[in-house]
Amino acid sequence: MSSPAASPIAAPKASAAASVRGLRLPLDPLLTIAAAGLAACSLLTLRAATRDLVPGQPHYYVDRQATYLIVGLLLMVGVSLIDYSRLRHLMYVIYAALILSILAVIGLGHEAKGSVRAISLPLFSFQASELGKVLLILALSAFVAGRSRRMHEWGTTARVLLVALVPALLVVVQPDLGSGLVYMAIAGMLLFVGGSSWRQLAGLLALLLATGAIAFVAAPAAGVHLLKPYQTERLTSFLHPTSNLEEIKKQEAKTGEPDPAYQQLESKIAIGSGQKTGRGTHSTQTELKFVPEDQTDFVFAAVGEQYGFVGAALVLSLYALLIWRALRILTVAPDRFGSLIAAGVVAMLMFQVFVNVGMSIGIMPITGVTLPLMSYGGSSVMTTLLALGLLQSIYIRSRASEAMKGRIFRY
Repeated sequence: MSSPAASPIAAPKASAAASVRGLRLPLDPLLTIAAAGLAACSLLTLRAATRDLVPGQPHYYVDRQATYLIVGLLLMVGVSLIDYSRLRHLMYVIYAALILSILAVIGLGHEAKGSVRAISLPLFSFQASELGKVLLILALSAFVAGRSRRMHEWGTTARVLLVALVPALLVVVQPDLGSGLVYMAIAGMLLFVGGSSWRQLAGLLALLLATGAIAFVAAPAAGVHLLKPYQTERLTSFLHPTSNLEEIKKQEAKTGEPDPAYQQLESKIAIGSGQKTGRGTHSTQTELKFVPEDQTDFVFAAVGEQYGFVGAALVLSLYALLIWRALRILTVAPDRFGSLIAAGVVAMLMFQVFVNVGMSIGIMPITGVTLPLMSYGGSSVMTTLLALGLLQSIYIRSRASEAMKGRIFRY
């Protein structure tokens, strides 16, 4: 007589669960390759771009970036082992952590270059606005998943925007305009994937355009300046590019502030000078620091000058692979919550890559958005790899779900 434990239905469930616990289901190989490739490109680029920044320590930035990447990769693997669906029940805790971490930076952070964006820790500066991107993705995804049948209502759309707008305004105050824009891009993507109507999305776009017109045109004409002069210049300098360095220097002497047009001009010169295969060790624009912040905001300029069109194309191809795999995971996620998390990560990656590369070549405003996995910085690197860990978790659970379905159907 056969025992009840030999049930043909129970066996597949136990086997699928054991597969996840025993790590027999691998990480998404292409996603992992793209992340590792970008990490390697980051180290190679920073090695040349930062070797003269710290006297006597030519590998200072590279060694620290390597440490951030190793810790981040371990975090990615660790997060991939967590069942992401359990995080849905922690929505309020996650959102509270998001707000409190940003407030902690405002209250306890140190000032650097006129901004208070991070708390100094022994090994790196903790930038809550970076970690907040992942926390916002989780909190908003849980909220939207819980109201899936009411996404057509304006009230739901307003609540989603409000949930994103509160932390966005808090980081803009620091000021960190770039992260605030990323928060709103995440909210917009989750509304789109969550099922908001086209009429609602069109209304939000019209509201965004109207807000921009008021901030940059109507309010200044009425004598009300919602933004500081240097902030307005950073956001609009790409609309009136110039190649006249003398004119830029006169403007800097007049205002006493670095001219954003200078940054973009030097960045374009650096990228153009790389030509097909780059200048390698003969790079001058980035190594002699004609391009400011070429290890963070303008790291793509360093890639273009050092490795030319070939290197820039390779980096962009790795980003294309990364985003394609994220989109693929979005489509195979076993539940709505997983799809929304993947959508939020896609929005974060696409927005940051487009804006950062765009400002390096002069087609987007300078907003301080970093290039994921390429720009130097512990908070940025580890946050991106945490987000990729969530994607890996969704991938592993989708594989386990498919395996279980296949075995059940065979019985």
